[in-house]
Amino acid sequence: MFVGVLVLPLLITAGRAENGRRYNEKTTVAVNSDKNALLSGRKLPARQKAASRQADVPPTAPSKYTFRPTPALPPVQPHVVSHGNPSEKKIALTFDACSTHAPSHYDERITKILVETQTPATIFLGGKWMEDEPAQTKYLASLPFIELENHTFYHPHLTKLSDEQVRNELRRTQEAMYTLIGRQPTLYRPPYGEYNERVIKIAARLGLTTVEYSLASGDPDPHFSKDVLINYVTKMARNGSIIVMHINGRGWHTAEALPEIIARLRARGFIFVTVSDLIHSEQKLSVH
Repeated sequence: MFVGVLVLPLLITAGRAENGRRYNEKTTVAVNSDKNALLSGRKLPARQKAASRQADVPPTAPSKYTFRPTPALPPVQPHVVSHGNPSEKKIALTFDACSTHAPSHYDERITKILVETQTPATIFLGGKWMEDEPAQTKYLASLPFIELENHTFYHPHLTKLSDEQVRNELRRTQEAMYTLIGRQPTLYRPPYGEYNERVIKIAARLGLTTVEYSLASGDPDPHFSKDVLINYVTKMARNGSIIVMHINGRGWHTAEALPEIIARLRARGFIFVTVSDLIHSEQKLSVH
């Protein structure tokens, strides 16, 4: 039986994906295991560096809302999903809405393209992002082909936080979404692609499955032009790929490239699905 998840060893290096792929938004480094090549080593502009530094600060600011407590989700087996079934021509577009203590941003052009092309996608929302964009959160939740999941509250480096701080990041995001749209995620994506066994197990006890990706688009790099994004993503996409992009304004040319990316991948015969649909039939292995 095909196993479509990443098997995690007992000893894991914090902040490094076990399959040899790490995507670090803080330095805009994207490493793709398909080519084992560095996409970009350029540093972020000063304003983005400041936002990344803020992400290191544990959440202490009071919430704008009184969040509703969420019903407890049943625990899940601790594992990391990084791709779907390579024998099926399905692919998942995912977008991160990262949020720090700085004001949140939203590229509504991306949502418009997904609606116009009726393209299923999974969007990982930050808790602070939902606080700043409640109307957009509700609108995204109204789209039947869009799946909303957890991307932590303040986008911190989870491996550097205490157990309670990790739980707080995940729980507050659950509560933010539950307060706004009446449902809570079952998947989460760790910021910067950083996780370790401890973080995965904490999330699993909260009923959250860790989701990574197999294709980092490199869209946070402003030097990655529209054509570079189109050519790279469409060339590197494979059966079961989980593609990561950004919807919070950090994807500099994502909206410009997205229509052609969708069109070319469909021309290659790929079917777009949400992450949940992509991994639905997969066997999941636990971390012992």
